[in-house]
Amino acid sequence: MPTRVYIDGVITDENDAKISVFDRGFLYGDSVYEVTRTFSGKPFALEEHLVRLEKSAHGIGMELPARASIRQAVLDTLAAAANPESYVRIVVTRGAGEIGLDPALADRPRLVIIVRPTTGPERRQIEDGVEIAIVSVRRNLRSAIDPNVKSGNYLNSVLAIGEARRRGAYEALMCDADGRLAEGSSSNIFAVRAGLVKTPALAVGILDGITRRKVFELAAANGIATAEAELRPDDLYGADEAFLTSSVRGVLPVVRVSGRPIGDGRPGPLTRRIQTLYDELTRKP
Repeated sequence: MPTRVYIDGVITDENDAKISVFDRGFLYGDSVYEVTRTFSGKPFALEEHLVRLEKSAHGIGMELPARASIRQAVLDTLAAAANPESYVRIVVTRGAGEIGLDPALADRPRLVIIVRPTTGPERRQIEDGVEIAIVSVRRNLRSAIDPNVKSGNYLNSVLAIGEARRRGAYEALMCDADGRLAEGSSSNIFAVRAGLVKTPALAVGILDGITRRKVFELAAANGIATAEAELRPDDLYGADEAFLTSSVRGVLPVVRVSGRPIGDGRPGPLTRRIQTLYDELTRKP
């Protein structure tokens, strides 16, 4: 099952995929990106990802190729890879140019699409759940980096997941500067207590996750109570159930947080129901 990479109109294998060392995405993380995956060979929620990519680009004053051309590039790269199911990463950098921080030094945006066989949670993690760790790394301040910009400037999350893995956890969970739960290094967090599914509000300074949105939509359509709320670590320690969401993971049960069991230490019934609803959604034509 191959990996294929699209760079400005040319599709190559991973060994031949190259960009300039002067590209600002490489030098400064001056880029925006989206990640999705396929179900039955089709990229899931692609239009929503492309809309969010445009919002990210607007947030940093970057011009993007036309949405239709990005969409077609994704489809062409998927066809070239021909995997049963694929991970899809769409990256647009501001381009290359003279070394310097000034964005005006960039020549033109560059579109890179990476398609590889899907890598997601293992079956045992989906069935038995995972442990996460509340880490010391704090989520970037909203006033410093807009959380609605999904950019290549990802050191905050790199440091967070590094700490979590050293502690034996699957995923990191970051708090904001005031100690409120924010989000994972690459996921959103949900906690269930007394039948109410709660997640941190966007105002805390988190990305508007697309899978997070899908959970709200599915819950509303199926009589499951949800709320955006201010959550603290103790709210998670005392939850009956918890789960993560992301485009690659879908809905993933959390059964331990920083060494403490959630509920009875097994995926709970509401988590299972939302997992099932999400799986059904992804199987629709």
